[in-house]
Amino acid sequence: MISAYADSPPLTAEQRAVVDQPWDARVLVTAGPGAGKTHTLIRRLDALMSREDDALEAREILVLSFSRSAVRELKERIRRHAHHARRVRAQTFDSWAYALLTSAYPDEDWSQYSFDERIRKAEQAIVKGAVESTEAGTPAHVVIDEVQDLVGDRRNMVETLLDHFQDSCGFTLVGDAAQAIFGFQVSDPDARAAETNEFFAWLRASYFDDLVELHLSANFRAATEEARIALPVGASLQELSPKVADSDSTGESLYQDLRSRLLTLPSFGELGAPFTLDSLRNHTDTTAILCRDNAQALVISQTLSEHEVPHRMQRSLRERPVPSWVAGVLRRTGTAALGEERFRELVAEVGVPADTDVDLLWRSLRGAARDRRGLVDLARVHRLIAEGRFPDELAAPEPAHLIVSTVHRAKGLEFDRVIVVEPPTLAELRKRHTHIDPAAEARALYVAVTRARYDLYRLAAPETSRLRRHRVIDRWYVGGWKPHERYGIEATAADVSTEHPPGTDVFQDDAVALQEHLAGTVRSGDAVVLRREHDMPLGAEQSPPYVVLHQGRSIAVASERFHRDLHTLLKINKTWDIRWPDEIHGLRIDAMESVAGSTASGARAGLGDHGVWLVPRVVGLGRYRSSGNAQEDNGR
Repeated sequence: MISAYADSPPLTAEQRAVVDQPWDARVLVTAGPGAGKTHTLIRRLDALMSREDDALEAREILVLSFSRSAVRELKERIRRHAHHARRVRAQTFDSWAYALLTSAYPDEDWSQYSFDERIRKAEQAIVKGAVESTEAGTPAHVVIDEVQDLVGDRRNMVETLLDHFQDSCGFTLVGDAAQAIFGFQVSDPDARAAETNEFFAWLRASYFDDLVELHLSANFRAATEEARIALPVGASLQELSPKVADSDSTGESLYQDLRSRLLTLPSFGELGAPFTLDSLRNHTDTTAILCRDNAQALVISQTLSEHEVPHRMQRSLRERPVPSWVAGVLRRTGTAALGEERFRELVAEVGVPADTDVDLLWRSLRGAARDRRGLVDLARVHRLIAEGRFPDELAAPEPAHLIVSTVHRAKGLEFDRVIVVEPPTLAELRKRHTHIDPAAEARALYVAVTRARYDLYRLAAPETSRLRRHRVIDRWYVGGWKPHERYGIEATAADVSTEHPPGTDVFQDDAVALQEHLAGTVRSGDAVVLRREHDMPLGAEQSPPYVVLHQGRSIAVASERFHRDLHTLLKINKTWDIRWPDEIHGLRIDAMESVAGSTASGARAGLGDHGVWLVPRVVGLGRYRSSGNAQEDNGR
């Protein structure tokens, strides 16, 4: 007889113990890096839905995870490998909270609230019985991945959820205390160490009499001795309690141990050396350069771009650009809704990557924006995009042999080759920062060093002494030795205007032709320049307008947020006049994304009635230029 799971690895005894637990069991699974936890969860979901006497329905299973990337991976694995659980829906905590609130209180505009505000409101709604009133109703089993990352408001919401259904609901919770690296989301440094892994303590105290604790100890990721170099430290990191972490001594010892292990590995060479650059440029297996912070990532990415080494900067866990085909499809239809046949015709006309599953596109889009007739409601698609709720599984695959990332953004990922930027000593860190948590530093370094399948190297830390973090605008800038000096600014995902179509505001162009140019000519990694259009500020606390130039052609305009942030950064003193840079160089295209703006503006520009079009997403560390030269001071 042919196994139904012939396309996936057989379960180990440890994994089988998790899968075979009854639906009403309260299960905590601790799993180290590469332990096959996602594979185990898929089989667990299948088992919950396939038992003869007490099988659960898909709507009775609530699957939550911390990040959009983790949810997307889980959905993809369910699609490929699950047999009974293909209708189970995985969600982030944020998207689940949003759906709960809109269902319970439909008259409130929840898109106006921040992520954290919605989480707090969802916790209150749970207590008031909002979950029971949803279409899915009371969950019979809750599955949560990466529970070590539950801190602050999200931890409170999950604890409230489990408390609320403690008499009627089982759960399967998976995590690894050694990889708890998101404690920084707690703003109070004094509360941060105590918050880390607090969820594990709460869980054991709340379910002390019936909590089933299981462990996945094998590592299926690391195939070489060097890739396994940090694994022996994992058990000690898991045992760190908040009180121990707060005392610093154990955390310091583990950090020094991990750092020493990393420094025994071969150096990858100088980043700007021809041999190093050629190795990064020509290597066909997946490679990640992992950095301690965004300052290092920006400088390394800038160096690679200057030497024309193709790469991608790993985005934050909440960023997920809506793929370009969406704007193409909506622009080509004048109807308010789409059926499957017409949808497939338009997708074929617009074009998607060759390996795209068009069946999945249709099912996911219809599930997120279906009207009463079973068609895709295009007004709902507009709202999904505008509110940042477009389905993650519809995002286009972004193959990249080389990525540059902070450790936190690479959490949960794995690569054939990993190059870790050499970490500083704790003494060096204390010179730069007012508060250092050695245990948190140790956990972050552990995560970095356990991402590799085969090759693991170290790389000398880049020079970042002139990069500063502006606390008000929350972005990096290039400074100088004097406090008032400003030479450049970091570009972020929100720096391109989405309110009106490119070519209809600040500069004039044929909007339809420009959309075709963006879709057919502009590519990820292309260099762009921000150019000041004139000297008149757009507002009392804004800069003059800047346009995005690609190969000399204007393709977009900077956003209001960029204008405000640039003003804030350059307004050093109330008595000084600002010298606006003529141009900002060193930036590049991250991706072309579909955005939602004014439907009236889109219609006037000939882009259809749905208010969706393409804009470039710009990233990088920009450098100011004035009168054709690099600007060396902001001036009085």
